[in-house]
Amino acid sequence: MINAGIVGLGRWGRILVDSVQGKSDLVRVSAGCTGRRAKAEDYCTEKGIDLRDTLDDLLNDDSLDAVILATPHGQHRDQVIAVAEAGKQIFIEKPFALTKADAEAALAACGKANVVCAIGHNRRFLPCMAKLRDMTNAGDLGNVLHIEAQFHADGGLNYTQDHWRASDAESPAGGMTGLGIHSLDALISFLGPITEVTAISERRATSVPIDDTTFMTFRFERGFTGYFSTCFATPRDWRIQVLGDKGWAEMRGHERLTTSMRGGSENVTVFDPVDIERAELEAFARAVSGNEPYPIPWSDIIHATAVLEAIITSAKTGMMVKL
Repeated sequence: MINAGIVGLGRWGRILVDSVQGKSDLVRVSAGCTGRRAKAEDYCTEKGIDLRDTLDDLLNDDSLDAVILATPHGQHRDQVIAVAEAGKQIFIEKPFALTKADAEAALAACGKANVVCAIGHNRRFLPCMAKLRDMTNAGDLGNVLHIEAQFHADGGLNYTQDHWRASDAESPAGGMTGLGIHSLDALISFLGPITEVTAISERRATSVPIDDTTFMTFRFERGFTGYFSTCFATPRDWRIQVLGDKGWAEMRGHERLTTSMRGGSENVTVFDPVDIERAELEAFARAVSGNEPYPIPWSDIIHATAVLEAIITSAKTGMMVKL
């Protein structure tokens, strides 16, 4: 079992802790620190977490094997480098960084220190998504023509002015850093590198100064096209559809996969729910133990960051960006 500290004990940090604490034989969280200590004290007492003051307090603790970073992405580069230099394994929430240069610098530090750095793209661990990816890669849908994706939620309507995400600096291109980065990772895992992107991002409904409606088109290195939208002011919806010349397959929500083949009828498969936060943290623990590599390679992290940077640039300039 790996013994981890966590930085960031807000809503998402607690979801990560709750997924494994007292439930997993591979991961436990025994220490933590957070920006608003007073708000976390009761929670840490309940979960058996020793609440410290700073990240340095965790880095100087020899009993900790790893550090989980559930922090604002603007802090990620410096935090990853600090944790790597301390020789501790790293699990980090998405997005990894906002620029390709920062992602490369952080991962270079991890490589130099020979530590695992695993990113929390939890939807990679959904059996439904794995099935759709396998169908795509196996040619079950024929020659891929196009891919479509959507990830919507209404979180942007709930932000107050003091929320850390309620600024263009932390939420460029609207919901991309909170929502869309998951779908972007999925598209890359299905179809490989993206070579060009054109994005539009607008503010139509939010009271805080962030966009809420973002739309983009892609071209992939292998020639496929795709589009993606993320609205941060409407009820939650997740959808990915791959269209081929033999048929199409659509993932709707986390457990429902619909397929339609030429000359046939639609078929629906419903998968059992999975605790994807526990799955990703246990995959991290197995990678730390050397039992198996973490399933998201660093090349995907760097490329997804580069595409995110291109989306942000395109949304600001109105121009297509080539990668």
